[in-house]
Amino acid sequence: MRLFLSSYRFGAHRDRFLELVGNGRRALVVANACDSWPASARASAVTSDVVPLQKLGLQVDELDLRQFVGATTALRERLETTDVLWVRGGNTFVLRAQFARCGADVVVPEMLNNDSFVYAGYSAGACVMTPSLHGLQVEDPVDEVLPTCGIEPIWTGLGLVDHAIVPHWDSPELGQSGAKVIAELCRLGIPYWTLRDDQAVVVDGSSQEVR
Repeated sequence: MRLFLSSYRFGAHRDRFLELVGNGRRALVVANACDSWPASARASAVTSDVVPLQKLGLQVDELDLRQFVGATTALRERLETTDVLWVRGGNTFVLRAQFARCGADVVVPEMLNNDSFVYAGYSAGACVMTPSLHGLQVEDPVDEVLPTCGIEPIWTGLGLVDHAIVPHWDSPELGQSGAKVIAELCRLGIPYWTLRDDQAVVVDGSSQEVR
């Protein structure tokens, strides 16, 4: 399993990301954490992640999970064509719901356990891989989920790492909300990592490190 879970894009570890990718050159960008945004803002978000990956020499397409609702087999077939699944930030609860609607919450862990591709996620894209999303409602409105996705919020992550993630720990915009997230995690007894915007959790086989 290869995971690159960061607070913001590559953080200070672009080279480590490239090491994980190796000779792979195909990438799919998932921007479904932005599905509650206006269409123009969502489109800009896609572009803002496609371009940095292209500058690294990757061949990049968008994977819109909304196109695979009820089509898990087709989703698996699409994922078999990529070397990197890049999942950007936005609303973690919206992203988690979209994973559930298309079966990505089952297919992605299975394929990662078979080392089919690198999973690289930042902010919401990182948080969705943790055991629990509790506390993140301080930053990400859960009331966006039902009108955007048609289902109720899901409070569990995919559990591929054993700690919750509190991203943007060094960001002035986070303000006091980061402490509120941590207070909720402590109340529930959930271990967590705080990640500055230059940091990442890297899982490479049996190795796991916070950089």
